[in-house]
Amino acid sequence: MSPRQRPDSRPSEVRALRWNSAGWILFGPLPPAVAALDAAAARRAWLLGLLALIALCHVLAFTRARRPVLPPRAYLTVLALVLGATSYLLGGGAAFYTVSLPQFWLLGRTPRQAITLSGAAAALTVLGGVLDQGWSPQLLTGNAAFTVVAYAAGVATGLWAHRLTARSEARQAQLAAELASSQAELAAAYQRQGAAEERERLAREIHDTLAQGFASIVVLAEAARAAAPTDPARCVEQLTSIERTARENLAEARVLVGAAPESGVAAGPPAATLRRTLDRFAQDTGLAVTAELPDIDVDLDRRTRVALLRCTQETLANVRKHAGASTVGVVLTEIPGGIELEITDDGRGFVVEEARGFGLDGMRRRLAELDGDLSVTSSLGDGTRVLVTLPAQSQDGR
Repeated sequence: MSPRQRPDSRPSEVRALRWNSAGWILFGPLPPAVAALDAAAARRAWLLGLLALIALCHVLAFTRARRPVLPPRAYLTVLALVLGATSYLLGGGAAFYTVSLPQFWLLGRTPRQAITLSGAAAALTVLGGVLDQGWSPQLLTGNAAFTVVAYAAGVATGLWAHRLTARSEARQAQLAAELASSQAELAAAYQRQGAAEERERLAREIHDTLAQGFASIVVLAEAARAAAPTDPARCVEQLTSIERTARENLAEARVLVGAAPESGVAAGPPAATLRRTLDRFAQDTGLAVTAELPDIDVDLDRRTRVALLRCTQETLANVRKHAGASTVGVVLTEIPGGIELEITDDGRGFVVEEARGFGLDGMRRRLAELDGDLSVTSSLGDGTRVLVTLPAQSQDGR
């Protein structure tokens, strides 16, 4: 790994470099410096100067990991020359070479560079050890043999470590690519889920507002057409209801496209909103509606008020379209931590387990989002009871 690959911001690697430098100084230049104390004055001066030089170069090469003051190749070249020179001055430098050998692989940019520079350092170390022997050097010495063995072991170990590092980096790159792919797939899945949830929400809102309003307009228009020849006053009432419902549908459409704030739902106690809805229902259908809507002291958030109104509108629409009822009863009750809304009718009833349609499922999903509950009880010929339970505050508190 080259210095450019070692980030400055990793404290663990900074500590490792410091320990490496401390170990190298302790077991590398320090023993030759101690041995130089027994050498002649000239040799002692040269030795101490060379060791001071290489120590300074070491500091300059390792001080800044990303942009060292002394480039790695220049430092390794100086190190090889110093190893050869100290081997000449001491008559051998195999130990100093062995301790310095890892630096060639630590700072070498490629295995070839590390092999070349460490080989040059080994050759200079061996040459320096036999240079005083004249033209008939004894190459088979302990110093030469130890240096060659250390070089061979260093090459084998360095190549093995390089392959291991390359394999690890390839695996890391593969894992990073797989992680990026998984993140992209997850983001796409979240996007699809969000789109599906938004489509479901819009479908539910359209069913609970626009579709119900259009159904009411159709019923009112049929009643107005039937009353026109014999009861003009009733026809006018029906036409007025059609106009009012159409305006409300237009307002709801603007809400759905984001061009207007939430409409039809007042802040505070829900009794007033429910009374208006029941009055409209009684006026449009002619059914008898009994209501117990006390001004309960529960502060409902907007989502809870909307859910309460939509469930009421959906239930009344089902009564109008399917029940064939003559009387509808509505009771609003405060319970610990929330409210209950009970809507009953004396219509024909139905088998709940066989019921299919968007209305009941949409109410259940809407209430489930708010930690609420929907209970429907009915049987053929015995009417229907719908019980809505809602906490005072929805999950997000909006």
